[in-house]
Amino acid sequence: MKRLTTLLATLLVSLSAFSQEYGVVNISVCNLRRTADFDAEMVSQALLGTPVHVLQISDNGNPWPQVQTPDSYTGWVHYAGIKRMSFEEYHAWNAAPKVVVTALFGLVKEKADGKSATLSDVVAGDRLKYLGKKGCWLKVEFPDGRTGFIHKSEAKTEADWRKSLDQSPEAILASAKSMLGFPYLWAGMSPKGIDCSGLVRTALFMHDIIIPRDSGPMSRVGDRIMDRSELIPGDLVFFGKYREDGSPRVSHVGFYLGEGRFIHSMGLVQISSFNPEDPCYDAYNTGRYLFGGRVLPYINQHEELTTTLTNTYYAE
Repeated sequence: MKRLTTLLATLLVSLSAFSQEYGVVNISVCNLRRTADFDAEMVSQALLGTPVHVLQISDNGNPWPQVQTPDSYTGWVHYAGIKRMSFEEYHAWNAAPKVVVTALFGLVKEKADGKSATLSDVVAGDRLKYLGKKGCWLKVEFPDGRTGFIHKSEAKTEADWRKSLDQSPEAILASAKSMLGFPYLWAGMSPKGIDCSGLVRTALFMHDIIIPRDSGPMSRVGDRIMDRSELIPGDLVFFGKYREDGSPRVSHVGFYLGEGRFIHSMGLVQISSFNPEDPCYDAYNTGRYLFGGRVLPYINQHEELTTTLTNTYYAE
């Protein structure tokens, strides 16, 4: 009887897991790892409020879901990092009005009072459910049902955010520059620490643009600009080397700023230059420059260049 009870319990857990094939990131920045272990290499990150697909569960005492993010990246996350949901719950989350964090860093408080206890930190691009206003505070809800307040200086309702949304190269580059000096972190994709493609991905996402996560896939969307003199501000610049067969092996990316300068994350977010006479001259990266990429004209015209209004993960 005890054996039968154990088998039934295991079956019920398995059926429950099978019914929950979706989830939403539940902490400010969620680490995605190569395998289901804290010691495993971090491969990417996902921000609070990001809808994900749960592909499978590894349960060795603590469940580790393997998830896929809206940019088609996969990785394993600790169970505390996401709130697993049924499709109905997931759809309801996506359909609910949101608050978008616009400050690089912020805090959600338990009460509409700056002196109250902190419920969570937040970073630029995080999204929470919008529950209403109380003075200068926005009442928000996390995917797991926790509620708190964020000051309006650190976030906007999604409706207000969309009214002021600026997807111009100037605005995007200003967002990238706002992270100057921030530390490099392998696989990092938030102001807490950021790698080269993470800088590009994060700056664009702050303007509601979703592109592939890594520099290689980034280099395969939009127009390729072979002549460096034809680059314009907002273009991507790619670095690496060519293989023996002539194909590019892209290993680094940044934004072109104009006048021979580019912003990228290497050690820290910094501005470098192709021009030997510029104080910011970067001989190393100039020597391994491959080509540029123009993506901004093709948002929503390519399946890998989307927004939260058109990406299927947010629309489901």
